[in-house]
Amino acid sequence: MAEGAEQEDKTEEPTQRRLDQAIERGDVANSQEINTFFILGAFTLGLLLAAGPIAHGLLFDLRGYLANLHAVPGDAHGFSEAGTRGVMIWLKALAIPAGMTAAATLAAGFLQHPLVFTTETLGLKFDRISPMAGFKRLFGMEAFVQFGKGLAKMAVVGVVVGTVLWADRDRLEVFVRLDPSAFFPAVLGLALKLLGAVLCIFLVITLADALYQRYRWRQRLRMSKEEMKQEMKEQDGNPEVKGRMKQLRAQRVRKRMMAAVPTATVVITNPTHYAVALRYEAGMAAPVCVAKGVDSLAFRIRALATEHEVPVLENPPLARALHATVEIDQPIPAEHYRAVAEVIGFVMRLRRRAA
Repeated sequence: MAEGAEQEDKTEEPTQRRLDQAIERGDVANSQEINTFFILGAFTLGLLLAAGPIAHGLLFDLRGYLANLHAVPGDAHGFSEAGTRGVMIWLKALAIPAGMTAAATLAAGFLQHPLVFTTETLGLKFDRISPMAGFKRLFGMEAFVQFGKGLAKMAVVGVVVGTVLWADRDRLEVFVRLDPSAFFPAVLGLALKLLGAVLCIFLVITLADALYQRYRWRQRLRMSKEEMKQEMKEQDGNPEVKGRMKQLRAQRVRKRMMAAVPTATVVITNPTHYAVALRYEAGMAAPVCVAKGVDSLAFRIRALATEHEVPVLENPPLARALHATVEIDQPIPAEHYRAVAEVIGFVMRLRRRAA
């Protein structure tokens, strides 16, 4: 009940980070039907490509083997050698299909997910040996789904195989009377026919199961709203810490601005809401903004400028424009050169008169 309620709380689709972490742990969407289809297909392809040589070689080896059985000693060693030779004959005949089957098994794994090296699945997990967890695995919904899928698969494959064999029922009676040279080609032809029919059915079963396993995997990795928030915190950082860092950076910038106000050439104001402090010296390409602010910060800039006898001039349009377009320690934009030049020229004339 608790597990079901917990799963109901997970209403959010898994993020890409959660999916990547699951793959790194070895938790992947794995369909056994894909492995079965690839193995069956590779075995069929091996028989199809090498059916003639396999039948010819098997017939030749068995003919010599059976022709010399009378010469096998009647002791245990003789029977052992004869049995070993018989097994090797069949292994030789099935070498190509078996090799292709092994390669298909590896290809099926790579097709479903990339190669993952992890030791997490080797660790001791008590839920694997828990009787209650084992009972849930045996009688849970997933177990019933797998049981029903197995029954349906057996029924469908059985119907297909029965249909193919029923169509060739007249030929089956003749197989036992065939000469060995004709028996093996006939059996291989029927086997390929059966395997082809079964492969067609397995293709549909495999596609359906692959989609289902992918759906179940994503459902299992779904997240609750709290898990989504926690992941966002881990990715973007704690909002409280980020806010504090932003506040500290703003304080450092403000402190640096206040220290630069006494070095300004002029402070242009709104007069009460905006204040922009500019510094210009001979040889500079353009005046530089050393401080700016609105409301209370603008009031502090004006007060500090007055305290250090920095000229404060009211020019509301220019103050608002400069505040919106220029950053701290950056030269003013070219479109404001003329207006700022007039202000600084006026300040320079005032200084010369005062001198």
